[in-house]
Amino acid sequence: MSINTIFRIGGALVAVGTFVIIALIKSSSLLPIQYDVAIAAASAIIAFIITPYITVIPFIWVRDKIRVAAASDLVAAVIGLLIGLILSALFAIPLQLLPFPFGQLAPFVVAVVMGYLGLTAAVQRKSDIAHLFQNSLLRRGRDRDEERERERGKKRESEKEQVTPPAEPKMQILLDTSTIIDGRIADISQTGFVMGTLVVPRFILNELQRIADSADTMRRNRGRRGLEILNRLQKDATVPIDIIDADVDLHCPIITNDFNLNRVAELQGVKVLNINELANAIKPVLLPGEDIHIKIMQDGKELGQGVGYLDDGTMIVVENGRQFMNATIEVTVTRVLQTVAGRMIFAHPKQVPSATQLQQTPSKQK
Repeated sequence: MSINTIFRIGGALVAVGTFVIIALIKSSSLLPIQYDVAIAAASAIIAFIITPYITVIPFIWVRDKIRVAAASDLVAAVIGLLIGLILSALFAIPLQLLPFPFGQLAPFVVAVVMGYLGLTAAVQRKSDIAHLFQNSLLRRGRDRDEERERERGKKRESEKEQVTPPAEPKMQILLDTSTIIDGRIADISQTGFVMGTLVVPRFILNELQRIADSADTMRRNRGRRGLEILNRLQKDATVPIDIIDADVDLHCPIITNDFNLNRVAELQGVKVLNINELANAIKPVLLPGEDIHIKIMQDGKELGQGVGYLDDGTMIVVENGRQFMNATIEVTVTRVLQTVAGRMIFAHPKQVPSATQLQQTPSKQK
């Protein structure tokens, strides 16, 4: 026997029993026995049909919703429901003074409406409520720390102890998603040039997890690389790294290589440490007249030019260098240009091409 059938039978019995009790209480106005039996049978049939729709089916629907709902949603729903019921209790006091039947129905309707509104509002604004509680807790924690510090200062003054100046707090540096995925921050931190504490907000970590779970293979690999870099930074004792839950403005510098984030941060007065600018700044400086060895990799834009690259990716344009294609030659720097895209170096070869190279060059041009 299914659960629906059990509830149907139970609902029919409850309907018949309720009718019998009402008939016994109002015995002075009893109808003929035939009408009583007909009403009881009709009540039993109606209850047999609708009982699962007001018991089992709503219960299963609520159970499934609770099963798939997040824990934060459940906590917010309970809090909102309690607040709604408390408000409905306050409204019920004047509403029950209304004439019959409004005095009996209005409190129940208000309780249902206020409970639903409180539950819905709390679930939809759970993030704002959580931030409100977090800010309140942080503010109370700061107040307690300040009060303890004042008490300690008074105690030191009363005991006339020599107080050493407090150490300056370490500077906090915020890491963004692009910097973590880039990975160069791990190598930079090991050099000891980064002073302070690297800070990673919780929403940055959540964004990395979403990228690592992406269906796109490239995005998934980038996200996993970012998580590996974070793990490497945590194991590295050179620079401490903190993962914070509070979504607040720390007023600290930010390390990034994102062009748009760089501009937005500058407009808001936030100090930006750009890794790309650092990489450009530490490239070796070549002056006109210096000699270097370079391998000619490809043709230049102008006729007869050859192009090579330094180890850091800097492009060197060699005049009359096409005849030395795929060969490593010594060149002399003639001029250096600094562009928006980076540094460009012009040079000319010091050696004279061999007869074989001269013969190969016309054949290539043909």
